[in-house]
Amino acid sequence: MSRKYFGTDGIRGCVGEHPITPQFVMHLGYAAGKVLAGSSDMRGERIGVLIGKDTRISGYMLESALEAGLIAAGVDVYLAGPVPTPAVAYLTRALRLQTGIVISASHNPFEDNGIKFFSSSGAKLPDETERAIEAELDNPMQTNSSDGLGKAKRIDDAGGRYIEFCKSTFPAEMNLRGMKIVVDSAHGATYHIARHVFHELGADVIAIGAQPDGKNINDGYGATAPANLQKAVIEHKADIGIALDGDGDRLIMVDSSGQLYDGDQLLYVIARHRQLQGKLNGGVVGTLMTNLAFEHAMQRFGISFLRAKVGDRYVMELLQQQGWQLGGENSGHIICLDKHSTGDGIVSALQVLHALRANGQSLAEAAGDLHMYPQVLINVRVTGKAAGLLDIQAVKDAVIEAERKLDGKGRVLLRPSGTEPLLRVMVEGEDGELVRKCADGIAGVVRGVV
Repeated sequence: MSRKYFGTDGIRGCVGEHPITPQFVMHLGYAAGKVLAGSSDMRGERIGVLIGKDTRISGYMLESALEAGLIAAGVDVYLAGPVPTPAVAYLTRALRLQTGIVISASHNPFEDNGIKFFSSSGAKLPDETERAIEAELDNPMQTNSSDGLGKAKRIDDAGGRYIEFCKSTFPAEMNLRGMKIVVDSAHGATYHIARHVFHELGADVIAIGAQPDGKNINDGYGATAPANLQKAVIEHKADIGIALDGDGDRLIMVDSSGQLYDGDQLLYVIARHRQLQGKLNGGVVGTLMTNLAFEHAMQRFGISFLRAKVGDRYVMELLQQQGWQLGGENSGHIICLDKHSTGDGIVSALQVLHALRANGQSLAEAAGDLHMYPQVLINVRVTGKAAGLLDIQAVKDAVIEAERKLDGKGRVLLRPSGTEPLLRVMVEGEDGELVRKCADGIAGVVRGVV
């Protein structure tokens, strides 16, 4: 059974438009509270739910609505305030709570917002639980009597707890002294956390994108807009630059020359270092979007590699099925299951820095053996369901023609976005000019039938 509201990364949309309205979110909180309480083994005690959010101005409204719905269902609520998404996963586990809820639309503009859930183990909620919540949404709210209401409590040291957790994922015998690092927090949820993690490990930190005003999240800063990071690294003569996205689970890095490194390249650095240490513990999971050069590199070093569907939840599922620890997406979501239960931009950056410090290498040197194939991604805005476009004969013919031109030296992927009304057209191969022409050709056909 398909889900009505939950996508690959929770529920997301434009604020003020269904389902991102205070009325719906309050009902969502109530429905989630009823489902979670019904599946709990708390023996009559109230379950506890942690709520964290990013820096969007709409977070205040949605936080209050969620809190009201959960309390009406008899659930105790713990408010962490603005913290990264992976901090909610960690704190839910550390505080022995039953569920964590994040109010964030990740890398989307501030006009959007969303709700996503974590289980007591710090992992994304299973599909069956999300379906049960959707089913409960069909029922009207019936507020508990006064003696059955939940309570609310603010967690004043949430940020500090998470800073200490992040530091614990870096070797105790190692430090970052002598390194100058520019940290870009995208005016998002890591604005008051990321800089302190790297500074307390010894680095000289220059913070940018760390002045949120409720409306500037991801606006010209962060992992999806790294130009200011590149500029700052060069201006400050820094050794490295770190860009996180609005909710702190995505990572892009920049070397001392201003060169960008995406999730595939950073995952390569971590995987190769762990293999040389004898600590890889299995293979590596990528996605359908992982650069073909990464797959070839894993083959060259004898590392098993598998592709999951696009979305960190699918990377996680495949890692768990295989019993592996390391995976990620080229967008910058990197999962190190020996360090955290979910993708974490700060923790992933620390794993890259661990590899560089241990081997005495620069980022350029550590990633130098990975020669990325040219890859072009074009997002075509659509109306209605993007998936239906894949069945149109003209689109099929365009893909077949592009694959014929690539002649086995590249690949084509068309994928509906899980969070936006877009069809993503991706082409990669050895010949950059041919790749661009093929991508433009397919995108043009798609636009013609939208």
